Amino acid sequence: MANVFTNIGDWVTERAPNMMPAYRKHMTEYYAPKNFNLWYYFGSLALLVLVNQIVTGIFLTMNFNPSAAGAFASVEYIMRDVEWGWLIRYMHSTGASLFFVVVFLHMFRGMMYGSYKKPRELVWLLGMLIFLALMAEAFMGYVLPWGNMSFWGAKVIISLFGTIPYIGGTLVEWIMGDFLPADATLNRFFALHVIALPLVLLLLVVLHIAALHEVGSNNPDGVEIKKGPKGNRWDALKPADGIPFHPYYTVKDLVGVGFFLLIAAFIIFFAPTFGGWFLEHDNFIPANNLVTPSHIKPVWYFTPFYAIVRMIPSFLGSAVWGVLAMFGAIAVLFLLPWFDRGQVKSIRYRGTGYKVALGLFVLSFFMLGAVGAGITAEVIPEWFGNVDVTFWENLFGRTMTLIYFGFFAFLWAYTHFGWEKTKPVPERVTTHD
Repeated sequence: MANVFTNIGDWVTERAPNMMPAYRKHMTEYYAPKNFNLWYYFGSLALLVLVNQIVTGIFLTMNFNPSAAGAFASVEYIMRDVEWGWLIRYMHSTGASLFFVVVFLHMFRGMMYGSYKKPRELVWLLGMLIFLALMAEAFMGYVLPWGNMSFWGAKVIISLFGTIPYIGGTLVEWIMGDFLPADATLNRFFALHVIALPLVLLLLVVLHIAALHEVGSNNPDGVEIKKGPKGNRWDALKPADGIPFHPYYTVKDLVGVGFFLLIAAFIIFFAPTFGGWFLEHDNFIPANNLVTPSHIKPVWYFTPFYAIVRMIPSFLGSAVWGVLAMFGAIAVLFLLPWFDRGQVKSIRYRGTGYKVALGLFVLSFFMLGAVGAGITAEVIPEWFGNVDVTFWENLFGRTMTLIYFGFFAFLWAYTHFGWEKTKPVPERVTTHD
């Protein structure tokens, strides 16, 4: 068998001589830091979920009817009559939410350990473009089942573009292809969701990984792995604190994949709707433009940004400021490498101010999610009795919005004016001295 594989390898190398060098560059000869921890599982898990979404999506399209008259019924057909269709549909819907869980944790790890700092600014920017494309992909996929929340969610979100002065109304009609979400909307969203955006995502993922492998991975200590002494010999080509990505981290990632698949399988088989968070109850009702859901809200991973739209008051009769704030909440993440001017990367050696600010930023993100999901509107009267719910919800939501944006303003001032008192950073990674 060894000879067979060797002969096959020689045959391929003779006809594609650059294939094996590329494999070695990105796998066996790509040296990653020795001290990766649990936070470094989420990059590979994001790739795993992307593959799941593409594969399950292909099977779903085989039986899906992208029309206003047939979309909802075709989803019911997949669930009830297609063999194993229910499993494929739940793998896809659960995978969408788990994709955002993994990506949010991946981004948080980058913020904790300064993975957006020089020389990895391009890696961060490509990652943020992936996040933006993923949000567009998820929104269009959410509309396709054509449940009642899909219809009204599409109407509300697309109508946000109507706040743009002069061209807003025309832009909304152009996106929908009609005066309300209808066949034209569903067809173009289907084309974008199934063909255009997956191609964009795949291209961005390849560029993201290629850019990462050019500059090397960051690590929990935030120090570069040095080239030089490795064991008792001198090898100028191999980093002293690095190990080949394959087989060491490919095997380690398989452990993370195993745990992740157990969690995903439990959700798929025992709680596929996750209490209405992954699949909302109103989306099991066919779309009806005459029946408005009692609470129109987006799926959970959009709720923090939706809350920001709601919390920004109209000015001079225009709601465009809320829309700008929503897009600004994403734009400031793109600019994070330039807001943070500190020389220390890892949270392990950063000042107390940064740690507190990052903690408040994460808290504000969760609380904005609660506001956008309508949780605060339910909790306030239960906790405080007969009070003005709107007033207190707005006060709370606007405070969280200020904290969210305030994090970036504080980070710039904290590092620009030299207020941060950092700990000494080690010369080499500490876990495997």
